[in-house]
Amino acid sequence: MSTSTTTTVAEPITAETILRLFPDIDTRSDALEGHDEEQIRLMDEVCIVTDENDVPIGTASKKLCHLMTNINKGLLHRAFSVFLFNDKNELLLQQRATEKITFPDMWTNTCCSHPLNLANETGSTLPDAIAGVKNAARRKLDHELGIKQEQVPFEDFRFLTRIHYKAPSDGKWGEHEIDYILFIKANPEVNANLNEVRDTQWVSAEKLKEMFRDPSLKFTPWFKLICESMLFEWWASLDNGLEKYTDEQEIRRML
Repeated sequence: MSTSTTTTVAEPITAETILRLFPDIDTRSDALEGHDEEQIRLMDEVCIVTDENDVPIGTASKKLCHLMTNINKGLLHRAFSVFLFNDKNELLLQQRATEKITFPDMWTNTCCSHPLNLANETGSTLPDAIAGVKNAARRKLDHELGIKQEQVPFEDFRFLTRIHYKAPSDGKWGEHEIDYILFIKANPEVNANLNEVRDTQWVSAEKLKEMFRDPSLKFTPWFKLICESMLFEWWASLDNGLEKYTDEQEIRRML
């Protein structure tokens, strides 16, 4: 008597397969019931859907990209994480507002969001995509933290790498992103949008390590991944040797 084993391999997400892979994509609106009206409105923003190699293959609303039902089918989108340091090499952290639909009240890096399907935020090649996320970063630093674009010049942003990660938020919502890591040094005026940001804090590397040891504090999953793997090494090289970490071509898989 013989036995056989069947192995199921997930079909790759490409421009040719996306419509076939997502014919039953979850578009229900009930997942947003009871949430803050402004945060619901922002869920209509149009994100850049990519394949696993960060090649744009379409677009989808922020809501569709963040529903775990769609993430579990492989839906993946482009994002960015800004780490803004002052002249003391302190990092600006934000605590996400209670009104946020995903990861509310959690501490995270300076600004984390998405380039949108806008002419100056899209890109199929890596250089164009980097330029797009830098433009998106300047837009969102103003929206979330009131940091005006003239205080964070385009040319001052340093692109380090991309990480591919997946993380649930509350079972209903989550993240599945190709996340561009951007560093910048600046001394901006911060005027937080309280619908986006509950609190802010400038921290040294040692202070951040202390915060991680405090069980009462919660942190976003992407921020923890970056801190546990790379951040402190990059931070130590902020003024001397950061160049060896910048413009990485390969995507770091952290799944």
